[in-house]
Amino acid sequence: MEIFKAWPKIPRVENRKEFYTEKIDGTNACIVIADYSQLKGEVPPPIEVMYQHDDKVYGIWAQSRSRLITPQDDNYGFARWVHENVIDLFGLEEGYHYGEWWGKGIQRGYELDHKRFSLFNTKRWGEHNPNTPKCCHVVPVINRESVEEAKTALKKHGSFAAPGYMNVEGVVVYEYNTDSYWKAIINK
Repeated sequence: MEIFKAWPKIPRVENRKEFYTEKIDGTNACIVIADYSQLKGEVPPPIEVMYQHDDKVYGIWAQSRSRLITPQDDNYGFARWVHENVIDLFGLEEGYHYGEWWGKGIQRGYELDHKRFSLFNTKRWGEHNPNTPKCCHVVPVINRESVEEAKTALKKHGSFAAPGYMNVEGVVVYEYNTDSYWKAIINK
C-alpha cells in the first residue's frame, strides 16, 4: 500500500462537458467479454467461448442489473439473444458493455414487433465506429444545450430511438469530467 494519496483534481463547474441521451424504458443489460483462462474462483460457465490467436480464451456472459443470466435462466430473452448473436458481439472486445434491452414485451414496448439492445457508450459505439456490431443499436444522443431543451425535444418529436413513439420516458445526462450520470424523467 502506498502512503501518499493525492486529493483528486476537482473540475470547474463552468467547464462541465455534458451531453444528453434518450432514456429508454426497458431493462438494464450487459454483455461481458473476459479472458476465461485468467478468471479465478467460482466463475459460471460463459454462454459461449471463443479462442483467439494470442492463446487467450475469451468467454461471453450476459447479465441483468442484478445477476448473470443464461438462455435457460433469462431476463426477457436477452441471454438467448446474446447466444444467437455471439459472433457479432465478440466484436465488442474485452470489457463490460452496458445498455438497455427494450422493445416488444418489455416495459413501454415502443410499439415495436421485436426487441433491441442499445449500448450506452455513445463515445465508443455508433455510426462513427464501423466496428459497432450490426445487431446492436446505440442510445440516441440528443443534440441540445441543456437538459430542459433535450426534454422539450423529446416531448415535441417523441422518441429518437423509436421514431413516432410519443410516450417517452426521459433524458439521461452524462457529465464527461466526472463520468457521472443523472436521469430526468418526463413520463413515469
